[in-house]
Amino acid sequence: MPLVKQGLLVTAEGAVFRGSSVGVEGVTTGEVVFNTAMTGYQEIITDPSYCGQVVVFTAPHIGNYGSVCFDDQSKRVHVRSLVMRSMSRTASSWRSTQRFGDYLTERKVIALSGIDTRRLTRHIRDVGAMAVAVGVDTDEAELVSMASEVPSMEGQDLVSGVTTDTIYRSDAKGSAIGHVAAYDFGIKKDIIRSMNHRGLDVTVVPASSSAAETLALAPDAVFLSNGPGDPGPLTGPVEAIGALLGEVPVFGICLGHQLLGLALGADTFKLPFGHHGGNHPVRRISDGSVEITSQNHGFAVDLWPLAGGERPQRRGLPTTDLLPTDIPTRFGEVSVTHQNLNDGTIEGMACHEITASSVQYHPEAAPGPNDASRLFDRFVDIVRGSDAKTN
Repeated sequence: MPLVKQGLLVTAEGAVFRGSSVGVEGVTTGEVVFNTAMTGYQEIITDPSYCGQVVVFTAPHIGNYGSVCFDDQSKRVHVRSLVMRSMSRTASSWRSTQRFGDYLTERKVIALSGIDTRRLTRHIRDVGAMAVAVGVDTDEAELVSMASEVPSMEGQDLVSGVTTDTIYRSDAKGSAIGHVAAYDFGIKKDIIRSMNHRGLDVTVVPASSSAAETLALAPDAVFLSNGPGDPGPLTGPVEAIGALLGEVPVFGICLGHQLLGLALGADTFKLPFGHHGGNHPVRRISDGSVEITSQNHGFAVDLWPLAGGERPQRRGLPTTDLLPTDIPTRFGEVSVTHQNLNDGTIEGMACHEITASSVQYHPEAAPGPNDASRLFDRFVDIVRGSDAKTN
């Protein structure tokens, strides 16, 4: 039986969390966040949106149903490290082709089990997402020093490290009813599959693609994908999106939502510990209905500067008073379409005079509930020219 190695997670201010290694040996650093999803651990760690982060799972048992390559959302694992309360040593699913521990080792992931994730999650919730160092069979003081040198997520361009280098195409399943150009800011495979299964040909373009290069593909619409980190440094994509608005229908999710906001003239800001999980309640403003959504982001859109005011601080339960109305932009009026019911932040917006809209969450889930999958159906209607808004 192999010797179990001690693993440590140390924060920049010196808080220490002890466990054991269930991946490879080594040392890594990153921003630590917690994820509240009950399932989908494989999809989460292969989501490019987690680039530069150490993910802590709040679910107590991870790896129960093993792993299968089909569930990977990209070509590699993007998390810096993985932290859990208990790693399952068996795989109880007919789909599984490999135990999750073996999956992590094969992909050279530093992973810790036996960590007090309740304590760690409370610490993140109270202090906020923070820099940490994770190491196996290493010195505690060395990890503290490494954690103190981790740069902030704010101001970093992480998209350039995850986007595609070349244009590629994924054809519709069956007869094609439209063609979409999708900006790859860290796009997940299930997003492309969701559009392909609805009859859309998808041409994926690099994040650095200009509006002219994208329009030369003659798309019926443009999709702005999810991705990691701070949208602020991504001036090139913001400029391209601004040039696309009004020329072709645009729909964005996650980071794409934030970039659309910047292109409209809004601001963005960093959340204390982000939204990471498959159980975030979101109110649809038009009818008050609530969807349970899958989310993974650390920044949010602030439309208040465009409305001539300052973002109000939440007092008690989130209400629509936290949202601006009648928001003017250089592309016409914009309205908020969705609101997060945990903290009241903006979760969706739509332009009135051009066909452009976005949501902060993931309609494809992967993992998560399917409440929001209808947004892709509405996007298909837009591509076909039978609908002008997505909300």
